Amino acid sequence: MTKTWGIWTIATAVACMCCGQAAAAGDCTQRIVAVAGQGEVSAAPDLARVSLGIEARKPTLAAARSEVTASVERVLALTKSLKIDPKLANATQMQVQPEYSWNEKDRKQVLLGYQVSRQVEVELRDLDQLGTLFERAADAGVNQGGGAQLDSSHRKELERQAMAKAVQDARLNAEALATAAGVKLGAVCMLNGDSSSPPMPMYRRATMMAAADAMAAAPPPEASYQTGDMKFTATVRAAFELASVP
Repeated sequence: MTKTWGIWTIATAVACMCCGQAAAAGDCTQRIVAVAGQGEVSAAPDLARVSLGIEARKPTLAAARSEVTASVERVLALTKSLKIDPKLANATQMQVQPEYSWNEKDRKQVLLGYQVSRQVEVELRDLDQLGTLFERAADAGVNQGGGAQLDSSHRKELERQAMAKAVQDARLNAEALATAAGVKLGAVCMLNGDSSSPPMPMYRRATMMAAADAMAAAPPPEASYQTGDMKFTATVRAAFELASVP
């Protein structure tokens, strides 16, 4: 269930805008109240963007590439077994890095082997599968990364809800200032806003351990990957006309 609430402004100001000879005479041609408003919406995430890394170091390029390719194929087969849409699983381009050591005696570099790596990026729409995906991916050969970012498929709608709450907050603040000043709040004459809601990071493993004994010692998926609510915030700045109370 989505929760919403407003937050009181962080800054308010009353401005009287005058120009030319009217200012010298003390006659304001336009009276406004300028305020800021904030809004926040909280909602549970419903998707995760998962990054699964595979890396191999071998004396020959062919051996390293073969090991990485086999692991990638197993990970993609895993996503299919979890009924993840193939369009939501993407294996990135392979990266190859030769590794050298310096031979001081011969004063030259000596090729030790090759490091080959690839990333499999998965957009997971069922968060109940997150722990299963991580644990089974380690068995498939994933040994790097294992990071995920939580997000919401309703992001735009939630950002707009936060923006609406911020506008309501700004109006309430303007009304409070106008009442205190003994004037009447008029129509809005300026309004702009901005939303801020970065994806929420999840628990991230520095290295996913494929060894069976290491995996047995790891906490269960449901304990490792608890999700909390995401917060979508917005800030608006508004100006309202002021009129004297009759």
